Amino acid sequence: MMEKELEALAARALERIEAAGSPEELEAVRIEVLGRKGALARFSKQLGTLAPEERARVGRILNSAKEQLERSFEARKEAFHRRALEQRLEAEWFDLTLPAPGPRPGSLHPVTQVQREIEEVFLSMGFTVLSGPEVETEYNNFDALNIPPDHPARDVQDTFWVEGGHLLRTHTSPVQVRGMERLGPPLRMIAPGRVFRNEEVDASHEHTFYQLEGMMVDREVSVAHLVYFMKQMLSAVFRREVSVRLRPGYFPFVEPGFELDIRCLICGGSGCAVCKYNGWLEQLGCGLVHPNVLRMSGIDPEEWMGFAFGLGLTRLVMMRYAIDDVRLFQSGDLRFLMQF
Repeated sequence: MMEKELEALAARALERIEAAGSPEELEAVRIEVLGRKGALARFSKQLGTLAPEERARVGRILNSAKEQLERSFEARKEAFHRRALEQRLEAEWFDLTLPAPGPRPGSLHPVTQVQREIEEVFLSMGFTVLSGPEVETEYNNFDALNIPPDHPARDVQDTFWVEGGHLLRTHTSPVQVRGMERLGPPLRMIAPGRVFRNEEVDASHEHTFYQLEGMMVDREVSVAHLVYFMKQMLSAVFRREVSVRLRPGYFPFVEPGFELDIRCLICGGSGCAVCKYNGWLEQLGCGLVHPNVLRMSGIDPEEWMGFAFGLGLTRLVMMRYAIDDVRLFQSGDLRFLMQF
């Protein structure tokens, strides 16, 4: 009786092994039949209840059935493995005769890309692109820009001071001073570059970032000239026409001084979370060059006049690409940089 049950179990198991449609189904059959608590294991435990002669006979049948099922299981498992490999090779094949792809090409940093676009705009309008040292004198960074000794910008919390009374420039305005002294009027120039502030780093503040300063000095310069050039620049950066407005603002190196806002590009001025529901976004500081600044650079303010502006280039890039964390720019994260 036990022999027939064992033979019937082995026959059913062989059929199930052959009919298994996936490795998971095959494994389920193996556990049910050949596992430690499977059907064959239960038969093995019953051998002790048989007579010696019957035990030997049933034991031989049990071992034979087990070996046959194990061979069938391994053959079926190997068939699944071969089929999976064939499918993978069919899907992932490649031509060994093709040349290697070589190193992955890089790209310009998003700040560099926008900086070059702005440079091209101003070059087309007759401006010169100037640069200056990042380690500056206190005179060029503050005094020559009409920033008094007691101005908060001189506080140690804002400025990185180095040996010899020098400092890491806190803005790119010193390049304007050097440009006026070296080139003299008439003058049209912009000065993009890296600046440094001793600030707590968070999602909207960095100790190292980029600015862009610009100025025009000539005999007849007005606020209308300032507005025109700013609209040309911002329209090029945002690739659409922009509306601007001026609000009074205080900057020691211009008089009168203004805050220039642009109509929100997200809501068109109707009000949204980005513009804090007032329809305008603060963009840059600007104004007509203060006579004292002209005078300290050797230019007669009775004969010459000009406008100047300064904007946060890094923040401009953040607005253009809707980037919400300034720390990403210097993170070195290729996942971020490869988007541009």
